[in-house]
Amino acid sequence: MALAFFGLLILIITMVYSNFLAQKLKEREAESVKIYVNALKENFAFQSQLDQQVELQGKLKYQLRQLTNVEKSVRDSIQNLISQSSLLNQDAGVVSDIVVGNKMPVIWEDEIGRLEGYNLGDSLDQNSEYLKDQKANFINSGNEPLIGSAYASKVYYFNTNLVDYINYFPFIQLLLVGSFILLGYFFLVGSKRSEQNRVWAGMAKETAHQLGTPISAIIAWIEHLKLTDPSEEQLEIVEELRSDVNRLELVADRFSKIGAEPVLTKINIFQEMDECRQYMERRAPRKVSFSYPSPTDGDLSVNINKHLFDWVIENLIRNSLDAMDGKGELSAKIYDEGEFINIDMTDTGKGIPSGKQSTIFQPGFTTKQRGWGLGLSLAKRIIENYHSGKIFVKSSKPGVGTTFTVRLPKA
Repeated sequence: MALAFFGLLILIITMVYSNFLAQKLKEREAESVKIYVNALKENFAFQSQLDQQVELQGKLKYQLRQLTNVEKSVRDSIQNLISQSSLLNQDAGVVSDIVVGNKMPVIWEDEIGRLEGYNLGDSLDQNSEYLKDQKANFINSGNEPLIGSAYASKVYYFNTNLVDYINYFPFIQLLLVGSFILLGYFFLVGSKRSEQNRVWAGMAKETAHQLGTPISAIIAWIEHLKLTDPSEEQLEIVEELRSDVNRLELVADRFSKIGAEPVLTKINIFQEMDECRQYMERRAPRKVSFSYPSPTDGDLSVNINKHLFDWVIENLIRNSLDAMDGKGELSAKIYDEGEFINIDMTDTGKGIPSGKQSTIFQPGFTTKQRGWGLGLSLAKRIIENYHSGKIFVKSSKPGVGTTFTVRLPKA
């Protein structure tokens, strides 16, 4: 926001200053056109006077050669007239230079309405249709042509390209400042995301490391209990403990894989989803029914890391169970969609308000009193970063239920 604010401030100052410069340049060019038109008038008058003076000068020089005994005053007067004719010729030359040296785009219109362009472009100066259009645009803009000489009774004038260059400058700067802000934004977002990834990876690995010590100790105690010749009932308890320890080892293994490049293997998604369903169904309330595809319903293969993928599915099921308050139905649908395989997981829980559907995957978002808000965030990272897939809320209505979609590339 700070980048955007200062960028906008720079743009406003630049646009105001550029408009000021463009307006001043327009005024200066308008004055230049007036000087040009006045020079046209003077040039036309000078040409008429020059023609008369050349004729008179010739007569005077001839008479001067014929007079031999004329008085000095008469000879001086004739010589003065010849000098004035020469000065007039010099003045006419200056005015002609002003006319010829004009670089402003103009259109001349003579008394019979014939148009002639200057400085509009080599191919446009004699293009009658273009000249008519430019004249119409000039008049429609509310401008008044300048009154010229007999040869160019009206003069239509236009600004040079320099005015356009100044007017375009704020837009060029807008592009540059916008690119700077956009680049800064992506740099900051990328830096923040990279930092978050390092934090998640570090936290996960540390969690796996901390779990390792008590798990090893519990395994040792289980083996010790087996050596004490336990009763059949105690042996059954030991086996259950061993099953739970295996589960803890799986959890630790999952955490240890966060931040590392996982190994993906080709697996039939119908069989994998059924295994996740079996594990979670045994731990779900009895009033919750599962409607999942059978392992024999299809043969669609995906490349996944079994431990991490199962974590995602179990997390989604666990969230659905929490949302249904111990009763309802969990269903899944697996279908082919082009180059991807989609898994739709639907529950009949409380639903997610539309205003929160875009934030549920953000770290720290949770509706549970004791939740950390990391489950869906980690699930998103596992599916998108490690499996090149997508996970999103397909639909959700408060009081009706929610459908999550996991999209994976085909193997």
